[in-house]
Amino acid sequence: MTLPGGSTPRPWLIQGGMGIAVSHWPLARAVAKAGQVGVVSGTGIDSVFVRRLQDDGVDADLRTVLDRFPDQRVVEDVLARFARTRRSPTTRYRTIPMPTHRSRRAAVELTILASYAEVAQAKSGHSGLVGLNLLTKIQIPTVPSLYGAMLAGVDIVLMGAGIPAHVPGILDGLARGEAVDVPLSLGGRLPDAGAPVLHFDPAWLPPSTALRRPEFFGIVSSHVLATALARRGSGVVDGYVVERPIAGGHNAPPRGPLILDASGGPVYGARDEVDFAAMRDLGVPFYLAGGVTTPERVHEAIALGAAGVQVGTLFAYCRESGMDPLLRSEVMAATRRGAVHISTSTRVSSTGYPFKVAAVPGTLSEEGVYAERERFCDLGYLREAYVAPGGTIGYRCPAEPAAAYVAKGGALEDTVGRVCLCNALMATAGLGQVRRGKAAEPPIVTSGDEIGGIVPLAGPDGSYGAVDVIAYLGRGLAAGT
Repeated sequence: MTLPGGSTPRPWLIQGGMGIAVSHWPLARAVAKAGQVGVVSGTGIDSVFVRRLQDDGVDADLRTVLDRFPDQRVVEDVLARFARTRRSPTTRYRTIPMPTHRSRRAAVELTILASYAEVAQAKSGHSGLVGLNLLTKIQIPTVPSLYGAMLAGVDIVLMGAGIPAHVPGILDGLARGEAVDVPLSLGGRLPDAGAPVLHFDPAWLPPSTALRRPEFFGIVSSHVLATALARRGSGVVDGYVVERPIAGGHNAPPRGPLILDASGGPVYGARDEVDFAAMRDLGVPFYLAGGVTTPERVHEAIALGAAGVQVGTLFAYCRESGMDPLLRSEVMAATRRGAVHISTSTRVSSTGYPFKVAAVPGTLSEEGVYAERERFCDLGYLREAYVAPGGTIGYRCPAEPAAAYVAKGGALEDTVGRVCLCNALMATAGLGQVRRGKAAEPPIVTSGDEIGGIVPLAGPDGSYGAVDVIAYLGRGLAAGT
């Protein structure tokens, strides 16, 4: 991984892909300009894009990026729908249809444009490296998101929350201008006709120049998964991020039977430890993630044979982060007081993966806030496709209204404690939907276990920047740190 056209040394730091919109383009650009890998989150990028248009419209920088998009018809259609007037803080966002395998072409084009704009803005004004982070669990927007990012010249694609064995081949095909077919994963039995196919043809929005195939990095929790991805991948896997269970967001479940500790969190054991010799034997670079909050952790990673580290938590609270500024300041202040507790829930996320939750007043970590929120499902990124009676394909999520989930064949007990992460994380980025009574959706804060690592970085005003994170952790590159 070197800067395009040059021999610049491989970056030692990848900024984590924190969704929704926490890892947005200003953060990624700041990190990339500093010589490391800046990463934008592609989760829910179509909704993020249209909500920003309603809040902020189109400034000169965004206009410059949009003017380079290969189909101005798409640009003008989206702007006409979402950028004509500004939204007041008590007005609902105009929404887009939830993604399905039957999504109209206009919805696919919106996803392409949104992904393109996010990556293009992150890459503007420098020659550094920019990556796109996607979740394997979110299937339907994947190929359009990849294509939009490739139109903008994305350098790396990083994917976890599953084994994305099909993605390297998708990148190969898109770079060659070929149509891509991806079977939709279904919960339960397959219909007699087989799984629906998500079809995408680059000819819908052909590039003005040949596309470059970005590097592909799998985000894994162990050498076992890394080896499986290397063997089963449909194309070249260029590297790995090895994420330990102390990282924020979604974590891989423990291998073997699920055992919970006294607080209800999963217990990880010897089978979950990473064999770093096996990682080195794969012959491609790997980066260590989870708990990297000090120079010493960087030094340890390099000593284990890693090419560097991936860092999320420290960047989540820097000035360039996409987290709502008021919420970010509240978490910073509470962390300095030692008042933020991080727990790992096996119930919060509808994906089935453990999810880290920070206890922050006014967020969904509080039982009262959770109980008061009326259950809605109007974004739908984490819904599961399933075969309904009669063989039709439906979509459900245990975080949607419980009666609706049960009516779709789901079990009532699966709805208990679930959080609508789509809406909650959108709110965390300051893009929460306004509900009846003019109340905005409550946020949820996820963070790695080592959140206290943000305290030494804070300046006199209680804040810090992305370059401060890089300079601080960079001390660990020196031998003997």
